[in-house]
Amino acid sequence: MKNLYTLSRYLVGVLFIFSGLIKINDPVGTQIKLEEYFEVFSADFTPLFEHLIPLALILSVILCTLEIVIGIALLINYKMKITRVILLSLIVFFTFLTFYSAYFNKVTDCGCFGDAIKLTPWESFTKDIILLSFSLIVFILNKKVKNQIGFFYTKIFDNVTFRDNLIIFTFIICLIISFTAINFLPFIDFRPYKIGNDIVTLMKPSEELKYSYIMEKNGKEYEFDIYPNNEIYSFKELKLLNPEAQTKITDYNLWDNDEDYTNESLLGNKLFIIIHDVNNIDKKLIDKIKTLNNNITFWVETVIITSNEPNSFKQFLEINNIELKYVYGDATVLKTIIRSNPGFFLMRNGYVRGKWHFNNIPNGQEVLDAVGIKT
Repeated sequence: MKNLYTLSRYLVGVLFIFSGLIKINDPVGTQIKLEEYFEVFSADFTPLFEHLIPLALILSVILCTLEIVIGIALLINYKMKITRVILLSLIVFFTFLTFYSAYFNKVTDCGCFGDAIKLTPWESFTKDIILLSFSLIVFILNKKVKNQIGFFYTKIFDNVTFRDNLIIFTFIICLIISFTAINFLPFIDFRPYKIGNDIVTLMKPSEELKYSYIMEKNGKEYEFDIYPNNEIYSFKELKLLNPEAQTKITDYNLWDNDEDYTNESLLGNKLFIIIHDVNNIDKKLIDKIKTLNNNITFWVETVIITSNEPNSFKQFLEINNIELKYVYGDATVLKTIIRSNPGFFLMRNGYVRGKWHFNNIPNGQEVLDAVGIKT
C-alpha cells in the first residue's frame, strides 16, 4: 500500500512539474488557450465566462505556477492534507475540460503540454483519466500510510523549514520565469515558426502521403490499399497511413486586399512587424519602428502584418504617419508566430532568422547580422 501511494505521488508529481514547466515557458500560449475555452463556455453555458477573458493571462500564470508547486509538494510529501485536495480539484477540472473538448469537439487542442507535445482531444482525456486514477490513490491512501518521502527518502526533507522554503522558492522562481517569458519571448520555442526553421519546407509533406480506404459491406469494415471497384462495398473513410509525414504548417497565408501575398512573403529579406491589436500599441514604439526601417531599408524590406479590421488599421497608419507596406493574416496564425504586440519576425528566403519582442526591439545592425549582410 505504501509503495503504491509513493509511486502514485511520484508519477503525478513528475508529470505535473513537466506539464507546468512547458506551459510556464509560454504563459501567453496558455492565455490564448484559456480565452478559447472561455469563449466556448460563454456560448454554451453562460455569458459570465466572457468576464474571465481579460483575466486569462493572470489565470494562466496562476495555473502554470500551481501545477509546478503541487508537483514539488507531491514529491516531498508536503502538507498532503491540502495538497491532495488541490491536486484532486485540478485533475477533476482538467478531466472535465478534456472530456468536453473531445466529446463536443469544441477545442481541438487542450494545450496540456503547450506546443511541445500535441495530443488529440481523446488522447488528452485518456491521459487525464489515468492521472485521475493515480490522484485518487494519493487522496485515499494519504491517511493510511506513514508520512515520509518514499523511495528517495532523505533526512533533509524531514526539516519542515527546508520544505517550506523549497515551496516558497519554487513559487518565486515560477513568477520570475512567467514575467520574463511574458515581457520578452518564451525561453524555448516549440512552435514551427522558431528561428532556424524553413517555412517553405514545413509547408510541404516530408514524404508522399499514403492512404488506405476503409470500406463497408453488410455492416463490416474492410481496409484496402487500392480503391475497390466492386460495387458491393460502400466507402466509409480515408485513413492516413503515415501521419508523421503531414505538413507541419498548414495555415500560413497572407494577403494584400484581394491579392495573395504568401509566396511573395517567402522571397528575399523581410522583416515583418506583426501587430495583433492596434489599440494596445505604445506610441513610443512607432518612432523606434520608423528608425529601424530607415536603418535597414536598402537591404531588408519591412512589412507590417495584421489581423485588425481594415478600416481601423488604415486609420491607425494615417494617425501615426506610417507609410510601410502592410498585409493581412489570420489572428491565430500571427499569435502562433510570435507572442508580442507588436512582434518582429525576420525571414530570409523563407528561413526564420530572428524574432524579437517589442521590449527588445533590434537595432538595424542586429537585423542585418541575422540575415548575413555585412555593411
